[in-house]
Amino acid sequence: MIEVSVTAPDFTLPQDGGDDVTLSALQGSSVILFFYPRDDTPGCTKESIGFSESLQEFADAGAQVFGISKDSLTKHGKFTTKHSLTVPLLSDEHGSVCEDYGVWNEKNMYGKTDMGIERTTVLIGADGKIAQIWAKVKVPGHVEEVLEAVKSL
Repeated sequence: MIEVSVTAPDFTLPQDGGDDVTLSALQGSSVILFFYPRDDTPGCTKESIGFSESLQEFADAGAQVFGISKDSLTKHGKFTTKHSLTVPLLSDEHGSVCEDYGVWNEKNMYGKTDMGIERTTVLIGADGKIAQIWAKVKVPGHVEEVLEAVKSL
């Protein structure tokens, strides 16, 4: 499980429409990782659109934003095209990054227990240390809250 003020677990993941992304190579700028359950579901779509619409504001504040799910690059591509997303999406098909960040958890929905990604956002400072964690994210107002946190770094 990750905690604030510890060094964020490093990873390299493939990016939809781009090169692989290695977290340690991004040191020097803030990084936002938003982990979400699945492409093209209502909450995940709203969250991804929200980050896409605010991507320039995050860049202006010195931060890079990445969405991460266990969906394949093919699914990410369809999701990106369908909703005109500009936020880069990373594929963690094997789930190792989700496990390293503690977002792969048992979930209970309608009395059925299953494993899945708990919607979580992690803000990593330019020094590579975790600055803030939002667990069990509720989408409305979340992007704005993360942007304010980035601006206060």
